[in-house]
Amino acid sequence: MLKQLNLTRLWLALGLLVFSFAVGVGGFMGIEHYPLLDAFYMTVITASTVGFGEVHPLSDMGRLFTSFYILFNLLVVAYLVSVLTTYIFDGELRHLFRMIRADQEIKSFRDHVIVCGFGRNGFKAYDELRHSGTRAVVIEQNQQLLTAANEAMHAQIPAVFGDATTETTLRQAGIEHARALITTLPKDADNVFVALTARELNPHLTIISRASARSSVSKLISAGANSVVMPDEIGGSHMANLIIRPEVIKFLDMISGLDPNKLRLEELPYNELKPSMRGQSIRELDVRSRTGATIIALRRGENGELEVSPAADYRTMAGDVLLVLGNEAQIQALHQQFK
Repeated sequence: MLKQLNLTRLWLALGLLVFSFAVGVGGFMGIEHYPLLDAFYMTVITASTVGFGEVHPLSDMGRLFTSFYILFNLLVVAYLVSVLTTYIFDGELRHLFRMIRADQEIKSFRDHVIVCGFGRNGFKAYDELRHSGTRAVVIEQNQQLLTAANEAMHAQIPAVFGDATTETTLRQAGIEHARALITTLPKDADNVFVALTARELNPHLTIISRASARSSVSKLISAGANSVVMPDEIGGSHMANLIIRPEVIKFLDMISGLDPNKLRLEELPYNELKPSMRGQSIRELDVRSRTGATIIALRRGENGELEVSPAADYRTMAGDVLLVLGNEAQIQALHQQFK
């Protein structure tokens, strides 16, 4: 936790204060041969400049030491006051308490998603998860990047500052209790290491990884990634298809949220249906008339293939997942009436 917070100046100020007391006690004991208690008392009244009398008359060397010691302590106290002022009035102290609260909150997370790296891809992934109501924790080494994101979102992002390739950092993010991990680090080798470590810590974790080179895809899959995304290839293909089949891409943009009139593609698993609706045919469910949304595909069973435009007379069974397309209001109606 302390490593996550920017406490360098505060620790330096406290270190100087401790060093000052050690020098004072040592100086009075060595020069004036004071007992430990008298030396400590003289150090306190000298450092605090309260002006009480001396325990014993000082020698010339003792007066010289005391004079320089008072000047040194004035500098130490001035530095300590400036640091404390910064922490109190510039928001550092408030940030410290927010970080402590966020750290405690992360420890209570269950079935959350961990996002490693908070660049463009990581930010977009976190933003999508946040809008869908999914709990997510970010791992990032650049504190300024997260501070800027907090200000932009007007919210405190649950985050762990550290190296995502290390076991300690992943444990701080609650890897044992997470349901998925998205790694968007710029180097493929780092993503491979994250996938290896995460898979070892949580064998049931769903791992999605970013890759820059096609040769890295097989390595990431072998390391434990369930899926690999190549943003550069997707971007190039997207631009080419805007020329070849523009209307199809505009429709896909609506589904992906890139278009202002965005649509949502929602999963409706069999086990989340109301008990009275389980086992009904697609015709009997009548999703379109009830909500305005449309069933566009069906995955049969847990390991079945995806079937586009399923037959209306098909009766849903355990393990099935219906894929439903609609706008925000239609999906909300779907949740209210069917889940």
